[in-house]
Amino acid sequence: MRFWGVPGAGISITRTVTEEARVLVQVRGAIPTTPWELVLTSSRETQFVLAILAVFSLVSWYLIVLKWWQFRKMRQLGDRFLAEVEKAPRLEDAYHAAMRLPPSPYNRLLREAVHFFSELKPGSLKGTGVAPANPAAASATTLTPTQLEALRMVLAKEVAAERDTAARFIPWLATFGSVSPLLGLLGTVLGVMDAFIGIAVGGS
Repeated sequence: MRFWGVPGAGISITRTVTEEARVLVQVRGAIPTTPWELVLTSSRETQFVLAILAVFSLVSWYLIVLKWWQFRKMRQLGDRFLAEVEKAPRLEDAYHAAMRLPPSPYNRLLREAVHFFSELKPGSLKGTGVAPANPAAASATTLTPTQLEALRMVLAKEVAAERDTAARFIPWLATFGSVSPLLGLLGTVLGVMDAFIGIAVGGS
């Protein structure tokens, strides 16, 4: 665009348009166009929060997959254990069948119960690997109420130990799930503060 009769007007307007175009190109180049550029152009505090959240996310997914695999394997072992025990006509046969299976909470619990029962009633179960301490008491196979309560306490202790083993690392998932939203909120606040500072410095 030129104004005839005004010396230098066309050159001035052309120069102004060129400078405005250059500014637009610079501004467009400074605006992030991808999420990765947005992360790279953010403040150090925001990048630090995002890095922590990324680590928490990776660890959480690893623990989720790990526990899923462990519980799936435990369920399969439980099905095999129940199938073997149901086929056994006697407790002694069920014990030997369970001991031939891969280690699992089920056969460990059965082993502790059988060993404790054999200690209470020596000789009542043959071939369990526990030598009778008193052969004269081999004929007695019933347990008194006190012995039943003791057996129940032993089994409850073993169940609690197996439950704690199976629940390992699950509290970490709860911790990550509680802390991550707070860290995300902190990153949002830091980003808004950084934006306000940029507006104040730029004057617009």
